[in-house]
Amino acid sequence: MYRNSIRAYCKTNVITADPGKLVVMCYEGAIEQLKIAKIRFEGKEYEAKFKAITKAADFIDELLYSLDFEKGGSIARNLEALYNYMTHRILQADVKRDIEGIDEVIGILTDLLSAWKEMIAGQSRKLKPESISLNEERTQHAVNCMRM
Repeated sequence: MYRNSIRAYCKTNVITADPGKLVVMCYEGAIEQLKIAKIRFEGKEYEAKFKAITKAADFIDELLYSLDFEKGGSIARNLEALYNYMTHRILQADVKRDIEGIDEVIGILTDLLSAWKEMIAGQSRKLKPESISLNEERTQHAVNCMRM
């Protein structure tokens, strides 16, 4: 019962969030899952580690799919390259059991998260929320990523 309430709350948060907030939620979700993956790796819980890495990759994919290249221009193309690199890096880190690769991606995501939070707070005009587009299908995808 309690778990269902949490899921409903999370789903409502995702559905009612503006695109910028959804981007922040995806960054936070990816970072959280990568931290879980590190803990699971250290505990030799390899199946749970893989599950967390897969969820992190799903969050990064969601960020990638939400890019609007028409409105975002070079910023969207740069983010695309970063998202592709991060996905490749965490999958490579998983195969090679390389914690440094996971730490590297956590660092990149943390920097990007900070930039988005500044942008949302109106402190930065370098990133524009118009560079992302979340239609009904993308929003549903984000809801699926947020599932526990």
